[in-house]
Amino acid sequence: MRAPAPAAGSGSGASGERAGVGGAIASSSGYLTNRLNRSKSLPHDEPAAGLPPALYLVATPIGNARDITLRALDILAAVDVIACEDTRVTARLLAIHGIRRSLVRYDAHTAGISGAALLARIVAGERVALVSDAGTPLISDPGADLVGRCLAAGVAVVPIPGASSVLTALAVAGLPTDRFLFAGFLPPRRPARRQAIAQIAAIPATLVVMEAPHRLIETLADLCERLGDRPAAVTRELTKRFEETRRGGLAALASHYRDAGPPKGEITIVIGPPPPSAVEVADDATIDRLLASALAHAAPGKAAAEVALHTGRPRREVYARALRLKAQPS
Repeated sequence: MRAPAPAAGSGSGASGERAGVGGAIASSSGYLTNRLNRSKSLPHDEPAAGLPPALYLVATPIGNARDITLRALDILAAVDVIACEDTRVTARLLAIHGIRRSLVRYDAHTAGISGAALLARIVAGERVALVSDAGTPLISDPGADLVGRCLAAGVAVVPIPGASSVLTALAVAGLPTDRFLFAGFLPPRRPARRQAIAQIAAIPATLVVMEAPHRLIETLADLCERLGDRPAAVTRELTKRFEETRRGGLAALASHYRDAGPPKGEITIVIGPPPPSAVEVADDATIDRLLASALAHAAPGKAAAEVALHTGRPRREVYARALRLKAQPS
């Protein structure tokens, strides 16, 4: 992820957690200049008294640098150390708000060593904030290991909520929001991706996934093939100047990006839930009917794999049913 950019006059677009945010730290409104000038008189360089030792999970902007809460600024100004994915990204965000704090790297490559050291600091009485490059920590970002260490050691973990690309994309997609599943990034290789899609196909909920731009076209095609032509929305550059939300059926979206080419910025895709009839398609009677058809031209293992992929049912369970059907007298 890249540095949060205070996009002038923007409000939604790409993905925040694990979706890069970038752009120059500038504002045509002059807000940031004024904010930096005012920050010189703010006590952000002095630790706040009374903040107890704990791990503070602090959400940061997913694109627009102004999308940070007052409480988050207070916590970041008060802790003894801030653990972050990229110290350069976090340093730029802190500079906008006149905050100076010690930064340590904490990412997927350093989590083991850094996690133990950070826990030791909290146990010794320090206050530690964990941030991702953009969005809410732990949402498609490292941090679960550190939280687990703290909870196992009886250390308090305090959430400081704020921006989230998942919720931002869900809110703007125009699809049902009463029940949703966040599936993170789908596997990059096509066979694994298609299998992962099949596993969530029958879930009666809106689906939210993230994707890199160079894989968007293939992913939309796979989603359409495995899920059917469901209504969907492709969001990118959330909260930044060139934010975009494109809505339509999966087939139309796949066709659009095949013609237009991959967009810039990482992406959050929101897909509508399956129709009621599709949710019911994977009952036992339907499984047996599909298996009977597949067994007419394939061995039990291949037939089971094919049916499991299309229905989302566990392959082992489908294979057992295939063996029983094969053993029945014709």
